[in-house]
This record gives sequence, C-alpha cells and structure tokens, in this order.
Amino acid sequence: MRHPIRRSPVICALVLSLSVPVGAALAQAPASLAPRSVVALDVALYTAGANLQEASDSARAALATTVLRGRLAELLGPALADSVAVRRLARAPQIRETAGDHPCNVIVACARSVGRDLGATWVVMAKVSKTSNLIWLLTGQLINVGSGKIVLDDSTELKGDPEPMIRAGVRIFAERVARAVSEAAPSPRARRR
Repeated sequence: MRHPIRRSPVICALVLSLSVPVGAALAQAPASLAPRSVVALDVALYTAGANLQEASDSARAALATTVLRGRLAELLGPALADSVAVRRLARAPQIRETAGDHPCNVIVACARSVGRDLGATWVVMAKVSKTSNLIWLLTGQLINVGSGKIVLDDSTELKGDPEPMIRAGVRIFAERVARAVSEAAPSPRARRR
C-alpha cells in the first residue's frame, strides 16, 4: 500500500514561490523609484516564547537582515537606503525616544521617524520569532512613511532547518515588498505630465 506524501503547506508555498520569477514590474523598479525611497531596518529577534533559547539565535536575525537587504538591493537598486545610515539613525537617541527607548526596529512610529529623516517613502520592518528549534515565525511589514498605513503585513511559519527556511521566507517577503513598492510608484510617463 502506498502512503500519500504529506507536505507542509508552508514549505510547499515557499518552494512554489521560489520557482516563480519575480516579474517584469520589478525589472523596471529602479528606474521608476526615487533614490533611497525605501528604508529596511535590521530584522528583530524575539525568543521569549521559545521552549529553548540559545546563543546562536541572534545569528538568525543577522542572517535575515542580510538576506532582506541583499534581495531588496537586487530588486530595487538605488531606491534602497544605505544600511549604515539607516542603522546609525535607528540607534540615535532622539529617534529612540519615539520608541520609548525600545529598539527602533520593533516600533512603527520609530521606523517612520527613521524613514522621514532619510526622506524615504517606505519603511520595511521584519521580525524572526523562535518557537522551537524547528519552528520559527517570520513577520514583516511595509509601511508608508507619510500616512503610516501598513501596506503589507506578512506572517509566515517556517518549519524545518532554520537557516534555509529563514533564507527562503525572507527572500519571498523581500520580493513581495519590492512588488508592492513598484506597483505603488508612479510610472515615469505619469511623472513627466
């Protein structure tokens, strides 16, 4: 008797979305977006609810940050603000005051302040949360700096070996961010009118 193969819907969705090209809209993104119009904050780490906290957990947030910024840089080019400037501003005392002295990458008002000070239209926030060694949660938001509207609010459960799952989940989130930003940007033809 053959047993059906059980696939996690999360893993299947990740595999399927990785095999789909990002699309023609993203290929045009850098030309239609203003330089430094997108700010990506460092990915936050949350382990308070985990059944086991380990010293290596912080490396997962660092990996997620590297993948997020790298993929956004590929897709958005000069529209992505410089990570050094973003990190420096997010840690500045006057900015942290808006977050009640909490890390800026977990407070929307603080993230918007960073975006505003850098002259950006969009700010990207994300967090990796550990439940167990094999279950992590990736949450991410794309926020319009001017209005404060959360344009994209993603939450993805990542099951399996954390490193490849975090890489895949963050890449997909970055592609969704780039697509949303590109679709919201006025076309070069519309700007000339």
